[in-house]
Amino acid sequence: MFTGIVQATCDVVSIKEQSGLKTFEVKIPEELQQGLETGASVANNGVCLTVTKLENDRVYFDVMEETLQVTNLNFVEPGSKVNIERSLTFGKEIGGHILSGHIHAMATITEVSETDSHYNLTLSVPEKWMDYIFYKGFVGVNGCSLTVGELKNNQFKLHLIPETLKLTNLSDCIIGDKINIEIDSQTQVIVDTVERILAKKALTNIDLANLIKSNNT
Repeated sequence: MFTGIVQATCDVVSIKEQSGLKTFEVKIPEELQQGLETGASVANNGVCLTVTKLENDRVYFDVMEETLQVTNLNFVEPGSKVNIERSLTFGKEIGGHILSGHIHAMATITEVSETDSHYNLTLSVPEKWMDYIFYKGFVGVNGCSLTVGELKNNQFKLHLIPETLKLTNLSDCIIGDKINIEIDSQTQVIVDTVERILAKKALTNIDLANLIKSNNT
């Protein structure tokens, strides 16, 4: 589990391609490695990955083919920076929202608006996921817990503060970039449950109407 509060952007030193997976070598500073062990979970661009090896300031992660297909880790190259967050420690303050590190979809950056007073990103997502994205709700974006701004069709806007830009790789986004999206699991459960109830109610009303019609013929 994660909070969506990115702790650092770290350099991908190398990527070794093997059959069905890629091994990422990431340079993570010593202060973020305190207590880190092989088998621990670390979010890379919001993707929950397992530590496979520790070596000085380098941490290694195996990224399976399925994960590569559904996340932007497939587009990461040596020299890229990834957002890093260690897994949640209970008992500490939670400043963001609960995230699982399981990516639902990739969004595409369609607009970057930067002025002296704001830095906004507009993202386009597959239409089916817009059912779970609400104005002033939150969404995980490359592992960052962010508040949703304006909604339009299958797009939504993010208003980024300087602190977010300083601590994450979102300041490097350009139009066309793919961004990992994790929706709020509670929102998904509520929306899906309401849809199922309404669908059952609609079917019941249809059955009742058919029964009345058959009785009147």
